[in-house]
Amino acid sequence: MADNSGTGSNGVCVTFKDCEDAIQNCPSSAAPPPPPSCGTKDSVYFSVPFMQKLMAEILGTYFMIFAGCASVVVNLNNEKIVSLPGISIVWGLVVMVLVYSLGHISGAHFNPSVTIAHATCKRFPWKQVPPYILCQVLGSTLAAGTLRLLFQEKQDQFAGTLPAGSNIQAFVMEFIITFYLMFVISGVATDNRAIGELAGLAVGSTVLLNVMFAGPITGASMNPARSLGPAIVSSQYKGLWIYIVAPPLGATAGAWVYNMVRYTDKPLREITKSASFLKGAGRS
Repeated sequence: MADNSGTGSNGVCVTFKDCEDAIQNCPSSAAPPPPPSCGTKDSVYFSVPFMQKLMAEILGTYFMIFAGCASVVVNLNNEKIVSLPGISIVWGLVVMVLVYSLGHISGAHFNPSVTIAHATCKRFPWKQVPPYILCQVLGSTLAAGTLRLLFQEKQDQFAGTLPAGSNIQAFVMEFIITFYLMFVISGVATDNRAIGELAGLAVGSTVLLNVMFAGPITGASMNPARSLGPAIVSSQYKGLWIYIVAPPLGATAGAWVYNMVRYTDKPLREITKSASFLKGAGRS
């Protein structure tokens, strides 16, 4: 009987098991398509990390406005016992504390002017600007509402911002102090050569100085949300347009001027970091 083992020089032995293995390893043309990617255009609005950033912006803006405006109300209620230096210190300290506590989560913007300025410099995605601003205004409004409930007997007292002089004077002052603030923020938050651990101290000190000399003139807003929240709660909108328009313009100018004046012999991408004060804020 002939041997079918295929032991000749050109013989091939194919067993039934080999056929089964070949069929199993063969890619099927009818394989189901891969699942859709999670990185869709709108998924950022529903991701847990982004929601955490929004919560950080709400809480940070709330505590900033609550502490700062509370110092103003207490000063008015107690024969100006807090005084302008005291109010300035409160604003500077609360900003510093919040930068250190929330900067690594959301970037510690707490200010539509800062958010817009970072976006114009391509350090913050434009699609995240509207929810950030909405949360900042919400936090400010909630803080102003809380203060109004706590000081119901002083409903006529306004913790918002009003121009003491002409509108032009107030506009220019708000532009300059917000320019100064954003110039400092750009240095400590977007330049890898800066000492990031001192960011909170630098930004808080800048706010303190601005409130000290500009407070009697405009209230030293530097922040549309800071002015808009108390204005909504108290229904006082006099000169509000100044605090909505001037700070974003000043912040944008400050960010761009810093980009022009910083000197480096390295590519810009090597010294630029995302718009966050502390390491870790760049997570999506």
